[in-house]
Amino acid sequence: MNQLVPPARTAPTLTFAQLLSSTRRGARLARLLTVTELHSWGAPPALTERAELVVGELAANAVLHGRVNGRDFCLGLTLDGAGSRLTVEVTDACGERHPQPPPVEAASDGLSTGGRGLLLVDALADHWETVPYPPSGKTVRATLITPGRN
Repeated sequence: MNQLVPPARTAPTLTFAQLLSSTRRGARLARLLTVTELHSWGAPPALTERAELVVGELAANAVLHGRVNGRDFCLGLTLDGAGSRLTVEVTDACGERHPQPPPVEAASDGLSTGGRGLLLVDALADHWETVPYPPSGKTVRATLITPGRN
C-alpha cells in the first residue's frame, strides 16, 4: 500500500521592523524592543543577550553619527525558522559616513573617547557589514548565529 508522505514543515522566518526617532530614547527603545521581540519568538537566551548588545551599539551609532534632522532610523530583525540565525539591520539617513572599527590599539590606549562600540559588535556578531540604502542612507547589518541549534 502506497501512502503519500506530507512534506516536512519548516518553521516560518520571523521578522520585525520599526521606525524609531533618532534620539537617545529611540536607541534605548530599539534595544528594549529587540529583547521583547526575541523573547516572544522563543529565541535562545544567549542569542537574545548578544542581540541586545549589538542593537544597542548600532542604534547608538545611528543616533550619534547617522542622524539627519527630521529623519528616523529603522530597526529590522529577522530570525530564521530554526531559531539559529538572527539578522539585525539598523538603517539611518546618513550614507556618507560608514562605520569603521578603530584599531584595537587605539581603543585600548585609554585616551580615545569613542569607537569601542564597533569593537563590541565585531566581537559579538558572526559577521557585520555596511550596505547603501538608497537614495542617501546606509544599513548596518549584523548576523548572529547560535551554533548547534536545529
